[in-house]
Amino acid sequence: MKLGILAVGHKLPDWVAEGCAEYQKRMPRELPLTVVEIKPEPRGTKTREQLLSAEASRLQPVLQGYDRIVVLDERGADLTTMKLAQRLEGWMREGGDTAFIIGGADGIDEGLKCQADDTIRLSSLTLPHAMARLILCEQLYRAVSVVKNHPYHREG
Repeated sequence: MKLGILAVGHKLPDWVAEGCAEYQKRMPRELPLTVVEIKPEPRGTKTREQLLSAEASRLQPVLQGYDRIVVLDERGADLTTMKLAQRLEGWMREGGDTAFIIGGADGIDEGLKCQADDTIRLSSLTLPHAMARLILCEQLYRAVSVVKNHPYHREG
């Protein structure tokens, strides 16, 4: 099973890329993690719906290789690390590659949200996109460490 983070946004600071790369490197071979940057739509005079639709059309071809879509949204399920680990373990049992979508500055197209198999949120706080990517990378690594009984995660 493969995991992919598909993030709408511009090139991020080196420290974010380095942090994501560190967690990608730590992932087990049977659960590789990739981060794919999707170019945001230039704002100009377009409506929010037009921007989101254009970004969704850029995401669609990349999503073709994934069996499961998880959207990150402020109204998504608020999971603890242990609950994320349980979901990850279930997805691993079911098989199929999983894509996590982080939308751009204006969010994610409603049609794309409807395609999602799951919707989660990382925090009740509003996070910058750079931090959301890095936190998601770390939390996926932490969740797999829970599943594998690795000592990285300490409960209690």
